[in-house]
Order: sequence, then C-alpha cells, then structure tokens
Amino acid sequence: MLQMQMPNDQTAAGFFAAGRHDQIDERRAYDWEGVSDAMIWSQLLSGGNGVRKRIALALSELFVVSMEDLDFTWRSLAMGAYWDLLNEHVFGNYRDLLEALTLNPAMGAYLNTQGNQKSDVKSGRSPDENFAREVMQLFSIGLHELNTDGSLRLDAYGQPIEIFSNEDVVGLAKVFTGYNFDYSGLASTPAPDAPTKRTIWDPDYVRRPMTADPKKWIRPQSTSLHSAEEKRFLSVTIPAGTDASQSLEIALDTLFNHRNVAPFFCRQMIQRLVTSNPTAAYVQRIAQVFENNGHGRRGDLRAVFQAILLDTEALSAAGLSDPRFGKVREPMLRLAHLGRTFAASSTEGWAIGDLSNPSTRLGQAPLRSPSVFNFYRPRYAPARTNISTNGMVAPEFQIINETSAAAYVNFMEKSVDGSGEWMTTVKLNYAEEVKVAHDATALINRLSLLLTADQLTSQTRQALISALSDQPVPEGGDEKSKLRRVHTAVFLIMVSPDYIIQR
Repeated sequence: MLQMQMPNDQTAAGFFAAGRHDQIDERRAYDWEGVSDAMIWSQLLSGGNGVRKRIALALSELFVVSMEDLDFTWRSLAMGAYWDLLNEHVFGNYRDLLEALTLNPAMGAYLNTQGNQKSDVKSGRSPDENFAREVMQLFSIGLHELNTDGSLRLDAYGQPIEIFSNEDVVGLAKVFTGYNFDYSGLASTPAPDAPTKRTIWDPDYVRRPMTADPKKWIRPQSTSLHSAEEKRFLSVTIPAGTDASQSLEIALDTLFNHRNVAPFFCRQMIQRLVTSNPTAAYVQRIAQVFENNGHGRRGDLRAVFQAILLDTEALSAAGLSDPRFGKVREPMLRLAHLGRTFAASSTEGWAIGDLSNPSTRLGQAPLRSPSVFNFYRPRYAPARTNISTNGMVAPEFQIINETSAAAYVNFMEKSVDGSGEWMTTVKLNYAEEVKVAHDATALINRLSLLLTADQLTSQTRQALISALSDQPVPEGGDEKSKLRRVHTAVFLIMVSPDYIIQR
C-alpha cells in the first residue's frame, strides 16, 4: 500500500494560492464563485495519491460539511481547509481526526459550534445542540447499541437499545460552547467597497482550528463564553469549572472509547469503499482492527483501511457472482474515474462548476451534500424491490430515479466527448485507445479492463462490439473517425449496468 505513505500531491491551499483565489481582488472581492468546485474536481480527476483521495472522499460522506449551507467570508477556502484536513488525517488516528474536525472552522459554521455560547438565564439562551447531536448520531456511535459485527443489540423485548437520550445531548452541548474563529495575528485589508467601511480579513482564520480563547476572537468581551456548568452525558460527568480544552478532551475521549465506534464507523467505510452489504464477519474483522491494530493501538485508520481493502471478502473472486456483493458507483465517482482513466488535464483552472442538479447535470457534487445525512442513508433500500425483500440495502439508489438516470446518460455523453460546457476547461487523452480504434474487439477489451476491471459480461461485450462494427473504421482511417468510435465505446460502457454496479 505504497500510496498510503504518500502525501497529497497538491493541497487545496496550494490550488487556491496558485490561482490567487486566496487574494482579495478589486473585481471579485473574495470567494470566487465555484472555486471550491474547481478545487475538489482538480483533486478527484487528476494527480497522484488516488488511494488517499478516494478514502478522504469516503470520510467526507460520513463527517459531512457542505458548501450548500455555508455563508461567511472565504467559505470556499474553508471548505478547502476541511478537505486538506481529511487528507492529512486519513491514515492517522480516528481520535485525532475527530478533534480536528470538531475544531475545523467549516464544520463549526456548518453545525453551529462556531459562536456557540453558554446558557444565559436572563435571555433564556441555551447552548446550541446541533453538533452535540450529530457528533454522536452520525460521526461516532450512532443511535443504537451494536455488537462488534455491526448487528443491533436487543433488549429483553427484542427491541434495539438507544444509546443516548436528549439529556445526553443537552449535557454534551455544553462542551462545545465558547468556540469561535481564531482571528489572532491577522491584519485587516480595506475592501474594494470602501465607502461601506466593510473589512475583509486575511483568509487564514478559516484555516486555523477554532479557539475558545476570547482574546483571539477580537471581540469586545474579554470573558469566556464556554459553559462552566457541570456536564453530564453517556454516564460521564465533567465537573463544574472545567475549562473548554479539558472538557473537549474528556468528551472526545468518551466518544472515541465507546464500544459502538468500531462497528459503526467500520461498516460505513466498507459500504463506501467495497460493498453495500458486508457480511457480519467482514464488519467484525475490521472492527477488531479498529479496536486493536495488532500493536495495542485503538483507532489506527491506516490499519483499518488497509484491512478493509485487503480483506478476503473484498478480494475474493466469489464476489463477482454473488448477487449480495458490490455497490452502485456514485455519480461523482464515475466522473472521477473517467478523468483518472484518461489523464484529465486543465490549463484553465478546472472550471467545472456545481454538478449536483439531477435533471441537467451529474446529480451529485463532492462537498455539496444536501444535508448532514449525506446524499443518502447507509441503511436505505428501495421499496418493493428484490433488494428490500431480501433484507439488503443499496444506499446509492436513494439518489437514482427516472430523471437522474436519464440525465446521467446525457451528461456522460457530453463528458466523454468534451462537448459539455462543464468540460470546456478539461481535456481527456484517448491517444492509446485511438491506436486500436479500428479493431472493435481490441478496443472493447482494452476499455473493459480499464473501466470495469475486465468485468463486462459476455453479452454486454458482444453487444458493444456489434454496435461499433455497424460503423466500420479502417486502420488507415482518419483520426476524427477513430476518436468518435472511442467516444462511443467509452460512453456505452459507462452507462452500462456492468460498469455502474462495482464489484
């Protein structure tokens, strides 16, 4: 797993700096429209360290922050800092990742930790509970007690056992008070619209971890807004008077060491990376690695992800014929795969834009989830199908419908040949495919290997060869005709069930 040892080849911060997107500009002031989309697509479509980026993307669908709901200065750069954080910690320790995410400015703004304040009796103010609820429900332990293999633990009446109550949320919410952007050491710059006396800050404050030190907020008040009250949650009590940093350490240690974290986290990572319906034994094997990496360390993500990708269930040829094995490729992964397979490049800043519209675009865009619950739920199963009848799940089907399926076909046709306006700054390289374009069988065999790991069924393979053979292209034919045939072959494979279902 050599790629696990490599850093990201270009950070989001580096992308923004190269395009001067972190500079105040007289024409655009700040936060170029779509620059966060350009950044993430440049990361996914090109460059090295594909394993690191692929797993970071999977983490972004569990620890969700979405550009859709951020509204503050330099929010695109904040999303870049969030992406860089995932790449930095992807092969580190889960506990460190959880703390970094908790203090990340984009996460703070998204789930209301930023600016969250202690109770005030006079005004009736209470701490915001948003992050406290989601850090338990979605980021760490889930709603119900689990066995190590991911199955539900049941009470004496055969019912799932809830892990936390509203009182736990109220108690934990007090921990996440007093935090705000860290403005320390920054110099303000007059904005282009100087008559309004508006000030635009240097963007570093959206890259720094949030702080509970009021002196770093550059606010009139000098007293802490962190709750000094006793904090009770999950059978833990943080004594009154405990400061913000100590409270945070106790709270995150409590979550990190909870028995639910390993099966809850590991099952969802298997779903994102390998198969929607992992066996209980697969989940248990990976959860045990989370609990102990073989050297007595808990939460070693490098060990966890290596175990997920190299598990016998992930690599067994039996999965190729097992109807319970595999997953739907998410739309954003399909476009990323196209770019990486055919050496996508751009000399104009990857100005692809927001592709999340399901009627006219891809129907999904990285870092643009419509809610904190991701694009789909991990337990989703389409109703009245063999999937649900057999007790299986198919999370990605939650964003597939008649409209999005038709739109994907149109979108992919224009992406493959570069005619879509979102591809005007992106070039794909089909040089090797053009060399064999005259031979329909050779072309399909090559593309089957590149795009489906040679998993095209014999029926699909023959249908594609027949379709290409209807319009012969001689070996000495013109390059334009050969390229058109390559486009047709790539397009037909990428809209086929053999491709869309990944095994």
